Amino acid sequence: MKLILLSLACVTCLAGCGLGSTAAATGAGSGVELEQARQAKQIEERVRQQAEDAVHQDSGRRDQAEKDAE
Repeated sequence: MKLILLSLACVTCLAGCGLGSTAAATGAGSGVELEQARQAKQIEERVRQQAEDAVHQDSGRRDQAEKDAE
């Protein structure tokens, strides 16, 4: 009976250590994921701005072409 309790205690301790390191790794991973999300948001905003600029340039070119055609 004592051997079973001792084995159970050892397994519990080892499992706890593994969970602790997993939690630490998850915390570190969250920081990396947060940085990646921030960078993705910046890229998305840059692309959106470039698309808006392209639309405005195209609109200006069309307006100029219409004026030149008159």
